[in-house]
Amino acid sequence: MATDFVLNLDEMDLSRVAFDAKALDHDLPQVGHLRMCDAVLWHNEDFTRGVGRKDVRHDEFWVPCHIPGRPLLPGVLMIEATAQMASFLNTKSGRVKGFLGFTRCDDVSFRGQVVPGDTLYLLAKMIDCNRRRFICHCQGVVNGKLVFDGKITGMTL
Repeated sequence: MATDFVLNLDEMDLSRVAFDAKALDHDLPQVGHLRMCDAVLWHNEDFTRGVGRKDVRHDEFWVPCHIPGRPLLPGVLMIEATAQMASFLNTKSGRVKGFLGFTRCDDVSFRGQVVPGDTLYLLAKMIDCNRRRFICHCQGVVNGKLVFDGKITGMTL
């Protein structure tokens, strides 16, 4: 695995599910087609770091429209997936109360393609947090390659 990941995936059992989709329903308000985080696979004890998973399916709403004949997961949906992962961590930690909204993304770069059939691993590491907002360094990984990297800010709304 790459050394520029915010978490060492080699040290984790990515086949284990800590929180499945049903468990995420209690802490994430997004449902249906806009739920981008399918499961949380790992988190540390204080929920400042975690790994989630998005199973990129062939039947998703964007597939026929985002490059017909060559579907690519839109970057904005990759960011949304990790924003959901970061929001989940903050909700479970108890540090931030109430509805968390995505307010900002900084220093985002896309380094690879994500296509139907891929498993997108969602990495989130807390940079800063107070009772109203959080900042996470978030990354997406497919097949051991970093496909995007950036900082995501959320706050209570």
